[in-house]
Amino acid sequence: MAHKRFRKFNTKDVWKGQGLDNDLSMAVRAGNHVFLRGQVGMTLDNKLVGVGDAGAQAAQAMKNVKQLLEEAGSKLEHICKTTIYITDRAYREAVYREVGKALKGVHPCSTGLIVNGLAIPELLMEIDVEAVIPDDEA
Repeated sequence: MAHKRFRKFNTKDVWKGQGLDNDLSMAVRAGNHVFLRGQVGMTLDNKLVGVGDAGAQAAQAMKNVKQLLEEAGSKLEHICKTTIYITDRAYREAVYREVGKALKGVHPCSTGLIVNGLAIPELLMEIDVEAVIPDDEA
């Protein structure tokens, strides 16, 4: 198989009460490319952290990013592109501070968006990550 999928799950088990039934993965490795599911202020076993604290949610999201990349054979230094979603402009500084700490010296391309909402109202931010493992490390 050309792709390896990590931490497969079904949305009905994560977003209870939303009537969803989608088969997804937390990470997919396609050759040297690693794609992560958007990471939020929830642990990898779906416990919400940082209610009302966008910085704490971003710190948790970046812990998840690091762990998922490592499980896929990658690391933070391989990140090429991030897209960061926040639900209020006021959260930008706290979120970017935490992401910046985790990615100090990495210099990925990044896009930031202010959105009307995320999967549940308590989520204040989400980060989408794409990484490429160098050929000599694959």
